[in-house]
Amino acid sequence: MKFSGFSMRLFRALRAYFVFSSAAATFSAFCAAQTPAAQPSAPDTMAARVKACAVCHGPQGEGTHNDYFPRLAGKPAGYLAEQLKNFRAGRRNYPPMNELVTYLSGDYLYEIAVYYSKLRPSHMPFEPSVSEPFSPSRFARGQMLAQEGDAAKGIPACIACHHQTLAGVQPSIPGLLGLSADYISAQLGAWRSGSRRAAAPDCMQAIAAHLSDADISAVARWLSMQVYHSDLAPAPAGSVQLSLQCGSVPH
Repeated sequence: MKFSGFSMRLFRALRAYFVFSSAAATFSAFCAAQTPAAQPSAPDTMAARVKACAVCHGPQGEGTHNDYFPRLAGKPAGYLAEQLKNFRAGRRNYPPMNELVTYLSGDYLYEIAVYYSKLRPSHMPFEPSVSEPFSPSRFARGQMLAQEGDAAKGIPACIACHHQTLAGVQPSIPGLLGLSADYISAQLGAWRSGSRRAAAPDCMQAIAAHLSDADISAVARWLSMQVYHSDLAPAPAGSVQLSLQCGSVPH
């Protein structure tokens, strides 16, 4: 498995963190056994366990200024758990993530997912981009794809699956707000090329196959301009009637 220079440095740092955490826990346990009055060890909480995740995804799962480290907070637990499993199975490819989850059980991945699903950060690390040129025609195209779709090209609207609020739907459909245009573009491109996959039938790959480069750019930019509110939660299960069968969405 090949790493880019940045990915290798990041992976080494995260691996070192986990190794140090494990060694520290072992040493603390040894000290406790030898000296009953020893200082208490660090709290064994999920917040403490996922500190390595915060390096890329922020202390509250809000994402970071790096466009390719997305918001995790507030997304449905079922969706987050499925993505962690996809990294573990190689259906999503990012070497640091693939390596970090390789030996984690499905139950533990779900615990991590539940933790992040309950977080509600008060702010995003970036503001919706309005400074770069975005012509009225591109804005209109992005809005159309998000809110209406393009039936002639076989493209359903984003809101048809991700809810009219774009906050996602329990338990497995993610919200699309609070994400950068570059991240959204990269994911749609990955689906279109097949480098990102989900359980069959892979509805997002089917949709992305009909999107042009211009379509991806327009809808990603429009979505990134929509304001994320911390109190905006995913809609209840069954809130939308999917137009396509999706293997990652339970029926």
